[in-house]
Amino acid sequence: MPFPDLTPETAPPGSRRAMEAVTERLGYRPAAVARLAASPHALDGFLKISAIFESCSLDPLSREVLIMTVATRNDCHVCVAMHTAKLTSLDADPALIAALRSPGSPVLPDERLDAVRRFTLEVIASAGAVDDAALRGFLAYGYSERNALDVVLGIGAYTLSTLANRLTGAPVDAQLAAHA
Repeated sequence: MPFPDLTPETAPPGSRRAMEAVTERLGYRPAAVARLAASPHALDGFLKISAIFESCSLDPLSREVLIMTVATRNDCHVCVAMHTAKLTSLDADPALIAALRSPGSPVLPDERLDAVRRFTLEVIASAGAVDDAALRGFLAYGYSERNALDVVLGIGAYTLSTLANRLTGAPVDAQLAAHA
């Protein structure tokens, strides 16, 4: 595999501060970060856009539904494990977590969260050219136009993450093995 797990000592200088910050925040250095560090711009870009997404107008469960939808769609086992852990820490319904982990799941047990999943998939499938009915369907569950644009933000952030993790062959860290 051409993408080794870099350390702050072996990574390009532009990646070192971000790697150390992630390690301090999580208590360990995820392999996904250690491999993404080969590109300081990709690492910095993902960390910034994901932080922005974390502060967007979508509630925490809606954000995690979006992330898991992108992760399962793009077959990113690292993201599925990481965000299963996040959903568990949010005390999400185990049935919701199980449904999100199944890429072909027809309907989530929570209709409002299922609206996020459906809208996310529609935005991806249509490359953003969502028809009026799909947008109205999303808005009917109490979401706003701002939320719809924040869905696009989340898709961008986690498309970057899932594709980079697959490209680099990032493994599931031991800290997340229980959620793999």
